[in-house]
Amino acid sequence: MKTIVVSGYKGHELGIFDQKHKGIYFIKKAIEQRLRLLIEEGLEWVIISGQLGVELWSAEVVLQLKREFPQLQLAVLTPFLQQEERWQEATKTYYQEIIQQADFQDSITRRPYDNPAQLKQKNEFLISKADGLLLLYDEEKPGSPTYYLEIAQKRQLKEDFPILIITPADLDILVQEEQYEAFEG
Repeated sequence: MKTIVVSGYKGHELGIFDQKHKGIYFIKKAIEQRLRLLIEEGLEWVIISGQLGVELWSAEVVLQLKREFPQLQLAVLTPFLQQEERWQEATKTYYQEIIQQADFQDSITRRPYDNPAQLKQKNEFLISKADGLLLLYDEEKPGSPTYYLEIAQKRQLKEDFPILIITPADLDILVQEEQYEAFEG
C-alpha cells in the first residue's frame, strides 16, 4: 500500500474541544503505531482532507514521522476552497501551520463551499485515489467517519481495498499500557 487516506472523528464528536486534551496523545500514538507498520510495508503518501480532529492530528504524526522517514509525504486535499474561513483564529493558525508543511495541497472542487455534495465528492475522490483507509471509528458511535467507511466498503466489494480501523478498544489498550509502564517505572 503506497497511499492511504487517514480520517476519523472531528474533535467535538469525541468531546475534545482543545488541543491540550489528554485523549489526543493516545489517538496520535495509535495512528503513529499503524503508520509505522505501513511505512515498513512501503507506504509513501498519507492523504487527509484537513478537517479538524483526527485528520489534523494525523498530519502532526506524519510531519513528525517525516524526520525519521523522509520518503513519507503528506497530501491535504480539502473539499472546497477556504474551508477554514469560519474557524476561530487559533484554529486557523494551527491549520495553516500544517498546510504549509504538507508536501501537496489542493482543493477538490476548487471553489468555496456552496453545497453539501462537495463533501460527498471529497470522500469519493479521496477513496478513489488511495490504496487503503485508516479510520478512527467506533461502530456504536457513527458520525462523520461513516461516510468514508461506506464508500470504502463499496470499493472493497469490487477490489482489494484494505480498511484499517482504530477502535475505542485499541485506545483503551494504549492507555492501560501507558498506566502499566508508569506504575512499573
